[in-house]
Amino acid sequence: MAPKPKILLLGAIDHQPSLSAYNALSPLATLTTTTATNPPDFLTECTRPNSPLSNTLIIYRTFASISTTGPINSTLAPALRALGVRAICHCGAGYDQIDVSACSAAGIHVSNAPTAVDAATADTALYLLLGALRGFHAPAVSLREGKWRGDPEPALGHDPEGKVLGILGMGGIGRNLKAKAEALGMRVLYHNRREVEGEEEGYRGFEELLREVDVLSLNLPLNASTHHIISTPQFEIMKDSVVIINTARGGVIDEAALVHALDSGKVWSVGLDVYEDEPKVHPGLTQTKMELWTIDNVRSMLETGRLKSRVPEQKDMAYD
Repeated sequence: MAPKPKILLLGAIDHQPSLSAYNALSPLATLTTTTATNPPDFLTECTRPNSPLSNTLIIYRTFASISTTGPINSTLAPALRALGVRAICHCGAGYDQIDVSACSAAGIHVSNAPTAVDAATADTALYLLLGALRGFHAPAVSLREGKWRGDPEPALGHDPEGKVLGILGMGGIGRNLKAKAEALGMRVLYHNRREVEGEEEGYRGFEELLREVDVLSLNLPLNASTHHIISTPQFEIMKDSVVIINTARGGVIDEAALVHALDSGKVWSVGLDVYEDEPKVHPGLTQTKMELWTIDNVRSMLETGRLKSRVPEQKDMAYD
């Protein structure tokens, strides 16, 4: 009798109902995991004679499992196929960690979860959109610092009603966001690889979209053709004081170009759920403004004898 095939779990299943559903597969297959903790060890485990992973038919993987396996590329895919792997089931909508061409060449099928988090991701994009438009972050920080109105007062925010939202990538998340943004009175345009049936009126060419919008939301997968799809030339096309929202993948935006656009005022504000080099964040998105502000304090004291933003405890302290 042939042994049962194996299912290899790469990463963790966090929620109990999902874990119960996974464990319910045990009558059909042997559920197994890897002992490797890094990509070299995982490749060794896959390729050594009499590997404990032999007879693996299906892999269930999470986004975080890349720290164990590395990207599934033209080196790893054939090794997985040699174990018997026929399918990789990726827990996520985006699958940029998997070289699909390499898997296809090795005879491995790849699946993702394309619509499971459409509504949740669109909710996050809308939250970031409202926060970035209204400038909620600055007064929240001021309040925590004990500055009721801010010192100096933050710039006034903008209402979403009447603004033009551009959606770059009109898949499930983009369509969900469109409906929610329209409820706020926004006019929605989009660019996609092809026009969406029933949404022809809002379709724009890529550069045409960039020129027209007040807010740009990125909702497209990361791949070779979309890496840094928004960079300096694209920012130059956009309106001054545009707002950028990214809930896709960090790499679709050139973060260095984004920081320059923020510093110059071309981009008024951003709402980011993802970063280009996670978990690292470009210092210009977290530190540069504070550094420049501090330098302004130094300059102000040198030139006027007064600080730009003195601490509130010293509000009654006289300057010499």
